[in-house]
Amino acid sequence: MTRFAKSALAALIALCTPLGTSLGVTQAVHAADLGVYADDDGSVCGQAWVLNKITSRFSYQVHHVPHLPDVSITDFQRIHQHRYLPANETWPIGRRYCGATVSLSDGNARTIWYLIEEGQGFASMGDNVEFCVSGFDRWMVYNGRCRVLR
Repeated sequence: MTRFAKSALAALIALCTPLGTSLGVTQAVHAADLGVYADDDGSVCGQAWVLNKITSRFSYQVHHVPHLPDVSITDFQRIHQHRYLPANETWPIGRRYCGATVSLSDGNARTIWYLIEEGQGFASMGDNVEFCVSGFDRWMVYNGRCRVLR
């Protein structure tokens, strides 16, 4: 959750507490009641815009890097988030490290690792996605076996 959202949530709780007690409402508010659970919510990893961006950029990659097979991503399975590094004063960019298994058009399944960087899209608007499909990093941009994104 971003610092702005945390601040807004804290302000909302602060405003509601005196109002609730002045109206005679003494029921305790629990964290589960607020609908905000944790910073490591992996739902971003499976959002359609992320998966579409990966599919599109993978298609570009296989057509423009020599000696890669002409395949495309047909499906994503077992999407999960395995690490979340929130933004803070020392590291101003929040990062979500995700993994999945992709089905390719040639019938093979490969592991994919991807990173979602908060606020690093074009002109710092939106989020950036970097990905590596095992066996397709011919120039070792993400080190051997996609190590940088794992």
